[in-house]
Amino acid sequence: MLHYTAMASAEAALTRLCDPAVEVSAHYLIGGAGEIWALVPEDRRAWHAGAGAWGGIADVNSHAIGIELDNCGARPFPNRQITALEALLDDVMQRWSILPHGVVAHSDVAPTRKRDPGPRFDWRRLARGGRSVWAEGAPDPPGGSGSGLPDPARFHRAARQFGYRCAPGQAAALLDAFRLRFRPWAGGVLTPADISTIEVLAARWPGPA
Repeated sequence: MLHYTAMASAEAALTRLCDPAVEVSAHYLIGGAGEIWALVPEDRRAWHAGAGAWGGIADVNSHAIGIELDNCGARPFPNRQITALEALLDDVMQRWSILPHGVVAHSDVAPTRKRDPGPRFDWRRLARGGRSVWAEGAPDPPGGSGSGLPDPARFHRAARQFGYRCAPGQAAALLDAFRLRFRPWAGGVLTPADISTIEVLAARWPGPA
């Protein structure tokens, strides 16, 4: 699971993640220049996710390896940092037999609370390297992305099939979390393009049972 630190520096984040009084931790922290700090053994639980669910996993904190990226959420992630992340993901995914759709955002598992790693993170780059997923080949809706009367229930069904867990009354948070990762350039109300994209994702990579 990928996070951003939202702190002034990697050193400030490291101090916080190592402070037992704060009760926040992660397995790894990656600095902007590509430095990697291993903080918690991968086979131990780190307190990085809080309350959240993905697919049939109600306690993702106990089932995920947390990777924090030194970033405030409003600036691009440096190439050296992402290169270091890619190398780390290759190792972690191989050790634990994690498939690309098992690499998720904090915002995916806690849509009503979290936005990290945010709209500036390049999920498409990870997917092209086999380290995550992307909806390449999603069909264009007839008449363009703004046409038609999109069905919120249809979007919600596909989102749940993919792995998102949100109540119907949390539709705005669900759409925001989905767009943060897969359509960060989009805004406004639900569109047919949102539905076609989530349906491709759900069909190719249904969430864990």
